[in-house]
Amino acid sequence: MTTALSLPAGPLSALLDNEASDRLFSDRGVLGGLFEAYAYTRHRIQHLAREIHRESGAVSFFLKAYDFSHGRPDVDRLFSEKKAIAALNSEYWQRTLALTDVYDCMPQSRRDEWDKAIRTNTTPDYNLDAVRPTIASLLSSRAQFFAERVDGIFRTLSRTHVTNLRSGFNTRMIVAGVIDDYGFLNTTKAGYINDLRKVIAKFMGRDEPRHDASNCVLKLCQEVPGKWHPIDGGALRIRVYKVGTAHIEVHPDMAWRLNAVLAHLYPQAIPRGQRTAPKKPSKKYDLIQTPLPFAVLRLLDGCKGKTGDGHELTLPYLECKESKASAQQLREVLEALGGVYVNDWTARFDYDASEAIKHVLLTGCLPERQSHQFYPTPRLIAKELVRRAELDDTCSCLEPSAGQGGIADLLPKDRTVCVEVSGLHCAVLKGKGFAVVNADFLAWSAGRGPTFSRVLMNPPFSEGRARDHVLAAAGLVKPGGRLCAVVPASLRGVDLLPGWASEWSQVYQGEFQGTGAAVVIYVATRRSEADGDNR
Repeated sequence: MTTALSLPAGPLSALLDNEASDRLFSDRGVLGGLFEAYAYTRHRIQHLAREIHRESGAVSFFLKAYDFSHGRPDVDRLFSEKKAIAALNSEYWQRTLALTDVYDCMPQSRRDEWDKAIRTNTTPDYNLDAVRPTIASLLSSRAQFFAERVDGIFRTLSRTHVTNLRSGFNTRMIVAGVIDDYGFLNTTKAGYINDLRKVIAKFMGRDEPRHDASNCVLKLCQEVPGKWHPIDGGALRIRVYKVGTAHIEVHPDMAWRLNAVLAHLYPQAIPRGQRTAPKKPSKKYDLIQTPLPFAVLRLLDGCKGKTGDGHELTLPYLECKESKASAQQLREVLEALGGVYVNDWTARFDYDASEAIKHVLLTGCLPERQSHQFYPTPRLIAKELVRRAELDDTCSCLEPSAGQGGIADLLPKDRTVCVEVSGLHCAVLKGKGFAVVNADFLAWSAGRGPTFSRVLMNPPFSEGRARDHVLAAAGLVKPGGRLCAVVPASLRGVDLLPGWASEWSQVYQGEFQGTGAAVVIYVATRRSEADGDNR
């Protein structure tokens, strides 16, 4: 049969040795069962076609009785052996690609080619002589796929937007037609954006996302049009507009690496300045995000159910190929968001965690605990802080560096403000119903006057930051107000706020999970105006 699809050529020896080849294509190998099933089904098609044609007179009545929405084909057209075998070939090529995982490895341009062939039933005849060299060649082309992805990304950039350079990648790129006129996602354009994420994942040393992993991300971006969303730990960010365009911004370090790959493909086309590393070093961020494996994100996207108070989230069914490690990491992610496992398949939240889950799906990361100094306040210490704060019905409260609200959970929601630097933790706090400011507390508090009657806090301890945070928080306390802070035990007895009435709790040892830090509770009351305010 004439091959209708142009297939890459390449020796089988480039990929598989004889032993590996036998395991893949033998009767008991991964693909051996497909060949046996194909031969049987093809025989049945041929037999049925002969029987249908022999009884065409009787079969015509079945056709007349059936209301075809697009007309009534005659027997010869409906029961065409040639067309049925073509469809059978396409079905088994599709199954083979899925079994060998080459479909996920292909750049979008090759997937489009295969999708068209499978959709139009123009794949080659399915037999060992065609399948064996084709799969071997595709698998041995993985290194070439990397360059093809970069080339495909560049070619799909909109040429009607001046933001896109014609001589290489800019740090800002625009892809048109990601959302169609009816509001539906263009999966081909999404595939090219996914290719970009695969390339960046390679640069970062991460695992690669599946071919359809960006569909979820783009749909979430579509829900809030025009807003930037950091993706993959901040390696890039995306915003989608109602007109259907997607704006993508990558770090300068990523842009020049992409251009370096293009320069390898087109040596004379890319200016030297666009394929050399930026002279200025990249900005260093103290706050580290921990990327999650894409397999874990896919499981998280498969979770179903409501996440509000009293509702449960059902975990997706794990296919046999899903590793136990991915399932365990999914459990850790949900627990990090405050989920409590009812059983192996169900997690319960006591707040609306939908936005927090969306945040994880978009960024693909969790905040790294040490850099964010995220050590949740134990319930025992949080209760003691609130007791010592001596709240009344008029108190306005602030929790700086609030994390997920270990202290704020015990405060009146309608009179409490939380300041938190982590976007994910802010999503958790908003789900709990708090007023939230997404900012670094020291930067946010600078220049602000006395605003709150109570400040309750568990500040970061590393590099002596606890003292700085307490001093910054003190400037926000109204005259007559009170500050209650968890601080390192080494500060016990130090006059942190001269002129304030201060007291110290006992030393708490080993209360914080994951650290052996000894802490004390520091309570300082600011003098009222009648007493003569002394800062």
